[in-house]
This record gives sequence, C-alpha cells and structure tokens, in this order.
Amino acid sequence: MDTRDRQKRMRKAGPTAVSPVAPVGMAIPSWPQRVSFCVPGMVADGNGSCVSALCAARIHPLANQAGNASLADYERMVQARFDDIVPTLKQISALQHETDFETQAQQIARTRLGFELNETVLADAWVTTLDMRRLYGTSVLRTFLELAREVCTQSYSSGAEAEAMTRFFIECGFHEVDVSACADGRLKGLLQYILRLPQQAVPRHKSYAGTLFDVELNVKQWAETELHRFREGLPTLPDSGTRYLKIAVYHYSSSDPHHEGCAAHGSDDDRAAQAALDRLEAFGTAIENGFCCGASVATLLIGVDTDTDAIRVHVPDARGGVSLDCCVDNMALYQATAECAESEARWRLGSVVEETARRYGRSAPEPGMRRLIERLLLNNLSQIDYVCENHQGRYADIGHAERFISIGDGFDKVHLRNLAYIGHMHTVEEGAADLDVGIKIFTRLNVVRGLPVPVAIHYRYDSHVPGSRERTVTRCRRVKAAIEARYPDLTRNGWLVCGMTVQAKKAGSELETVEDNDLNRHGH
Repeated sequence: MDTRDRQKRMRKAGPTAVSPVAPVGMAIPSWPQRVSFCVPGMVADGNGSCVSALCAARIHPLANQAGNASLADYERMVQARFDDIVPTLKQISALQHETDFETQAQQIARTRLGFELNETVLADAWVTTLDMRRLYGTSVLRTFLELAREVCTQSYSSGAEAEAMTRFFIECGFHEVDVSACADGRLKGLLQYILRLPQQAVPRHKSYAGTLFDVELNVKQWAETELHRFREGLPTLPDSGTRYLKIAVYHYSSSDPHHEGCAAHGSDDDRAAQAALDRLEAFGTAIENGFCCGASVATLLIGVDTDTDAIRVHVPDARGGVSLDCCVDNMALYQATAECAESEARWRLGSVVEETARRYGRSAPEPGMRRLIERLLLNNLSQIDYVCENHQGRYADIGHAERFISIGDGFDKVHLRNLAYIGHMHTVEEGAADLDVGIKIFTRLNVVRGLPVPVAIHYRYDSHVPGSRERTVTRCRRVKAAIEARYPDLTRNGWLVCGMTVQAKKAGSELETVEDNDLNRHGH
C-alpha cells in the first residue's frame, strides 16, 4: 500500500473550538495551543500525549547528532523569545494604573523581551485603555527583528560549510540551485532543518502559496545567472557542462490529510504535487523555447510531510522526466535503516534511488542527480531523527501556528518551522492570492482569539544603484498602505499591525527600520 493509500484511510479530524473575540484592553490570551491526537502509526504514552511508533529506540546510525543538538538549542531559544511576549504583556497590563507605569513597563520589557515598547502606546494608557493589540503586534515584530539582526551579524562568520556545499552542487553538475516552496509556515525551516542546506549555498529560495512560483520571474533569474557565467565565468565557465537546477517543494499532512495539507490546493495532496510539477515543466519549457543552443535546466520535485518533516523525493529518469508515482519515501527508508549498522544503512541509502527507478520501470537519473538526491535523503534522515528526539516523532502543532506574516523579499536568515507565513511580492495586487490566504489563516489563528495580525514588510535594495534605497523605502510604504486598504475592517479595528524594514542585498547587511512604522518607538 503506497503513501497516498495509507493517507486516504486516516480518519478526519474535526475543527478545534475557538474563543470569542476579546475586546480592546482585556488581558491578552495565551498563545493558542494545538491539541494533538493519535493517528495510525502513533500510540498514547502515560501522559496522554501521542508518541510516534515510527521512531527508533536509539539514534539513527546516519543521524548528525551534533547538528541536531545545535538546531534543538536554536529552536528552544527562538520559541522562548516569542513565548515570553504574552506573559510579559500581561504583567505590564496589570501595572497600567501605577503612577510610574511607563518606567516599570519599559524596565520589564527590557529585562524580559530585550527591547523597549512603543512609548506612545504606553503614554496613551493614562487617557485611554492600554492598546494591547498594538503592543502585542509590535512586540512580535520587534522580537523577530532582533532575532534577524542577531543572525545577520553571525551567519557570515564562517562560510566553510556553504563553500563545501556549493562545490558539491557543482560536482553534481549544478552551478545554481533555486528552491521554490509553499508559503505555508510549516516549511519555514525547509533549508536549515528539513534539507540541512546552508542558506548561503542556496541564495535563490522563495515561497509562494501552493508552490505556484512565478515562471516568468524565474526565467529572468535564470538569464541573470547565465549572463554572469558568460561575462565573469561565475560560478562556472559557460562550457563546463553544468546546469541550473530548479527544485519545487510541496507539502502534505500524514496525520490529517483532508484538513492540514496545502490550503491553496484544498488539502488535496495529488493536486499540490501536480501543481508544483506543472510549474517545473512550464519553467523548463520556457527556457528551451526562449533560448537557443540547447538551453535547458534540471528540475526536481520534493514533497514534505509537515507532521514529521520526512521528505518524498520524486526520482527523475535519465532524461529528467518526473513521475508523481516514482518517488522515495524517506520515512520508509528511515524505518528500514534505523536498526542497521552504519555500513549497511549507507549501502541501502546508496542503492535506493536506482531501486526506486527500476521498480517503476524507469531509467535511473544521471549520476549527478542521483548523488544529490542521496545527499538530500541523508540530510533528511537527521531531521526525522530530530523530530523523534525533540517532538516524539510528530509535531503537536500539525497545523498552522505561525507568529506573523512576512511580506516582500522575506528574511532569509531566520529559519524555523511555523515561524512565519511567507508572501513574496512586489505589489499587493500581484500577491493578492498569497496575502489573502495568509490573512485567512491568521484570522482563524489570531483574530478569533483576541490577537492582532502582525505583518512584517521587508524589501532589499541594491546599494550600487543610485536611488535604490529610497525607491525601496517608498515601496514599503506603498505596500503597507495597500495592505491596510485591502483589509479595512482589520485596519480600522486595530487587528492589523505592520512593521517595515529594508536591507541592502550585500551579505550581512544590517536591517533598517522605515519611518511611519508601527515598530518605531515614538510611533511616528
């Protein structure tokens, strides 16, 4: 029985109950907790929690234990920073009638959150009710902003790992790796966690609702890369025989496939996979039709079970053709190798790609593609082990639990599951579909629980181009105004809190806040 058949047999889960909307000024409710439920492949432990029966009793022989420990520390740190917001604001809210309220509030915020709150909001508490919606929204955005700034100063201290991965890509025959995934926040940790790829080695990665990436924009990005190769010989010479690799990543839920799959495709796994494949094929055809001299690209389709982070890699044939049926289920590989000796586990990993192709009567992929797939499977085995060790084999929040919506170019350096819903767009009109999905998610996730929708608007500018920064700042303001105009009820009632930042494209550039911004301390 294949994965889709197993999924269809899983039971449907009913929607969780929600509390009434809390009026302005009431204490902020706790961050919504997802109720986990046992599904086939899971058993209840003594505490009433569900534990995956798929997890090995010991660490997988191919798991990167040091990497898992480091990622676990990072996850705990980031989650703790966000989890501190609600109790901190509750503590501050209880003091709003004290004579030295502002001083006490700022001291508490500095100590517990690491930054000061909006002074205008605190000052207004003397003449009106403390605006907890705005305080919560700005605190979420400021928390992320501080995290992003910290990462920007740390990410480029050593590029050895990224350089090694870039060399590996080139050895596999790919001079550029471009990844497009779904905008769903459960894939926000795709590079750092699920695929274990250094961000610097994959500079092109963007998210779109339903993995419906912009084909025309991708053709332009391909042309930019090839122009650099012909003009500068970077990253490889034009006659080196390497190709541009486009990877599309869709997602599904093994626990609740009919409700917690890809919202853009109605939680229909087949539709999600087919839509991503259609975009890959359209991209490849556009390159072949639009450019001469045998121009072509390589493509790869990957699915992610967002409940376990296990990947499903669709194995291309020798000509690069992709079939939705011919795929390696990495959870099955994990189970088959969890109790093996390391040498046997590596042997099975090294044979699984060709075996899969042969099982479906297809030719094996060319050696470079096979080698890349094996590396991705190996990396993901560590992530499956990570979820086993830190989340009992299956995340408790199998659905959406994002903290904010990220609009624009996105913050590439901060990766964590369910951190943000991503909407890459230059204008609201262009990205209306993605934005509407995000607002729908947060209306259910935040607004019905008395929490506002935090929106982080972020664009990058080219410092080498005169006037680029000024135009980028103008774009931030224009997009903010367009978002507020598109959702007037949310804006009018304080349910929408926007923060704007810009950043130079150069690696390691600082984040700069934009004036007329909810993030600004003085509320200008």
